[in-house]
Amino acid sequence: MIPKFLKKRIFKAPVATDSSSETDINPIATKPYSNAPINQLYRKISGQMLDVAVKPKLLGELPEFDADDQTLRFYVLQDYSRSNSILIDLQTQEHNLPPALVGVNDIAHNIKENAAIIFLNHPNAKDSQLSPRLSRLVSAVLQYPELKVRLVPVSILWGRAPEKEDSLFKLLTADNWEDPSITKQLFNIGVMGRDTFVQFHPPQDLRTLINDSLEGNGEGPVVLDSVATYPKNIDLENSGLNDGSSNNNDVENTVQAPSYALVAAADGNRELVRSLQQQLTIYLDKQRASMLGPDLSDRRNLVDKLVYSPAIKHAIEAEAAETGTSTRETRLLAKNYANEMVNDYSHSIVRGFYKFLTWLWTQLYDGVEVHHFERVRELAADYELIYVPCHRSHVDYLLLSYVIYKRGLSIPYVAAGDNLDVPVLGPLLRGAVAFYIRRSFRGNALYTAVLREYMHTLITRHTPIEYFIEGGRSRSGRLLPPKMGMLAMTVHSQLRQTNKPVVFIPTYIGYERIMEGGTYVGELKGKPKESESLIGLLKVGRKIERIFGNVHLSFGTPLHLSDFMTKFDVPANSLPADRTDTPLDDKASAMVDNIGVKVMQHINKAAVVTPVSLLSLVLLSAPKAALDENICREQIALYQGLAQQLAYSDDTVITDMSPQQIIDYGIKLKLIERTPHILGDIIQIAGKQAALLSYFRNNILHVFILLSFLSALVARNGRIERSRLDNIAKQLYPFLQSELFLHYPAHGLAETLNKKIDILIAHGLIIELSDGILSVPETNSKCYQQLQVLATPVGQSLERYFMTLALLAQQGSGNLTENEVVDLCHLLGQRLSVLYADDIPDFFDRALFTSFISALTRLDYLQKDDETGVLTFDQRINDIAHHAKYVLTPDMMQILQQVASLDEAEITHAITEISNKKQRKFGRKR
Repeated sequence: MIPKFLKKRIFKAPVATDSSSETDINPIATKPYSNAPINQLYRKISGQMLDVAVKPKLLGELPEFDADDQTLRFYVLQDYSRSNSILIDLQTQEHNLPPALVGVNDIAHNIKENAAIIFLNHPNAKDSQLSPRLSRLVSAVLQYPELKVRLVPVSILWGRAPEKEDSLFKLLTADNWEDPSITKQLFNIGVMGRDTFVQFHPPQDLRTLINDSLEGNGEGPVVLDSVATYPKNIDLENSGLNDGSSNNNDVENTVQAPSYALVAAADGNRELVRSLQQQLTIYLDKQRASMLGPDLSDRRNLVDKLVYSPAIKHAIEAEAAETGTSTRETRLLAKNYANEMVNDYSHSIVRGFYKFLTWLWTQLYDGVEVHHFERVRELAADYELIYVPCHRSHVDYLLLSYVIYKRGLSIPYVAAGDNLDVPVLGPLLRGAVAFYIRRSFRGNALYTAVLREYMHTLITRHTPIEYFIEGGRSRSGRLLPPKMGMLAMTVHSQLRQTNKPVVFIPTYIGYERIMEGGTYVGELKGKPKESESLIGLLKVGRKIERIFGNVHLSFGTPLHLSDFMTKFDVPANSLPADRTDTPLDDKASAMVDNIGVKVMQHINKAAVVTPVSLLSLVLLSAPKAALDENICREQIALYQGLAQQLAYSDDTVITDMSPQQIIDYGIKLKLIERTPHILGDIIQIAGKQAALLSYFRNNILHVFILLSFLSALVARNGRIERSRLDNIAKQLYPFLQSELFLHYPAHGLAETLNKKIDILIAHGLIIELSDGILSVPETNSKCYQQLQVLATPVGQSLERYFMTLALLAQQGSGNLTENEVVDLCHLLGQRLSVLYADDIPDFFDRALFTSFISALTRLDYLQKDDETGVLTFDQRINDIAHHAKYVLTPDMMQILQQVASLDEAEITHAITEISNKKQRKFGRKR
């Protein structure tokens, strides 16, 4: 489906005729610009006045040009405007680009242009006329094979309000899809001059564009069939191409295989220029759409369209028949559901948020660092963008939208939990980015239908969408298992009706301090979650004077839905377009599950190893969470070196601070402290910060976990054969992969392990002896101490595994359900953490136990009864636990075995108390 604004551009294009009149033979003739001194003075004065009134913001990257003085460069603007041309000239001067309003003279190629700007739509052009300057350049390129011409498309936005014209003021000022009149330009300069945006797009080689257009590979021919091949209505006799010797077959062959000889004719040039002009117009329209977003409908009209759509009509009839209510009552209920969720976009609110957040980030953060955003910009024009970030904080909603908006793309509509729909804040978020959905709506078929249809409406309108695939904020700093609901709705929409190709943008968000840190630790310990409220919002305001370091956003490698559809053999348009209740088949469901896992893996691949996360990883691995400052610097340098020399992924970003700068930075944030000592200063974690720092350590734990695992295997055994190490790693890797969403495939694990062992050997942390034996360094050496610290992080994961396996083995097969195992492990973890682990919350994060049980079930170590939920297993559970002795110390294994030993009375009491607690919690929610 071609959008409305593209139809207007395309289908009003002039059509070639067979007439040989003088007008049609030379349709590009125009009056040349004057180079008189008075004109130059006018430009200078106009430029100075415009420079005072207009302060444009540059979007994207500046174009890069080859150091080739023989290349001619021209800027391509969509519509003629004096103010636009002067504005571009000012921007080229400011950013040291080739000037726009300076003549381009190339005597050798008969090019003499008094400006380097091409207007695709000129007010003096008639229906049959094309861009004069583009036409002259095309002719020159065809005539001179050595001529190099680069075109730089440029977008200019006077304001960024999407088309929702509900006032005369917006009509006159905000940029939308209408061509600018003189009156509107005057208003733009006077009113929107401080809200103007300029983006230089990547340079395009004109000769390459010509070749692609002639061969049918250009973007224009894809959109317009009429220019996909050379026009067949060329007047060969009048053009001089037919000398009487060509037969019909020769003509036909020439038409099918265009050549430079053919396009040298006037009519040929005209059709070629028309094709190129349409390509450039469509390109700039798409870029503009990616910045402005789609046309907006009034919220009330959108709700009505939803309720009266064929899909929702069917859902209403089904619901009415099932519940015995009238169709009118059911339709009213569906409308209420739609009113609950539908966004009410207001550009005024978005602008207000932008100004407020610009101030807020400077108060809270030292900076907002953004990585790999250009890969998003490259896709925005041609793809339906689905942002799928990790969820760390309530700040995520605003931060990601702010970054996207500031960099010139249309902000996505964010799926937000209805717990945020509180007085004051709720309506503001709805007017900016949010559409609200209930936290749980399982079993509510009508609500599900309305939500699916709303998602389908957004996607078919090419609206960028954002949802947090984890379903909630991570309290531990690790990624949570993905929730597939919104992902399945996205796939469901695409299978109902193919629109723009869908691409998922995995996005990593990393903080160096987090507002909710204290409440996260309390919730993991069992304290009830505080409901969002206006009072809670005001409490957060107290923290604005604190410094929270830097915040990082890293955009991972995009995932194309079409690639997954090919992989799983899921055909497009395979679901009815007018139904929301058609279930996904097994292949499509498997595809959704695979996409969810890949999204999580790509989020982790885009991780940012920050100074705070490195400090946390080092100090929490040290005895008593303290190290000599020199040793701390060396350990930080070791971790940086390992991460850089054997990168977890090309997308992973490693801090470039020096180890000493990292330590000083942690002290500045009051996360660690330096204790002076005559034998050397001590660096230790500041009081009560250990639990919080474990959150930031867990952000990057996946980057170092295999190095830690291998180090632990060697460190705990002193010596170990490579073959035994490989066997143990092969047995335990699937559980680490499931917990931390590691991207290394199991079938290539041996090669991955060998690379990591080699780098540990290169750093002297492991010694390779003869006959494939790996050994620890000398006991009193620096490398030995570094190996012990590096071996520590994996320990807590393996301790949780062993404790869970010990509980299962002690209770026996067929005695506990999955929920009971998770609940009991959660209790045991809390007790273990308080008694032996310095109250680190990793031991009592329910999500980690759930992930481990799920991995055991998926790998068929556990079998779950569909009716009772009881878990059964065999001797292989003990075989897995047996490997723990190669990694855990005997003392720790004894402690875990003792903690997991519960008699029948203790089990019954614990399960009863947990059940009562859940009922009280559910009662409070109701």
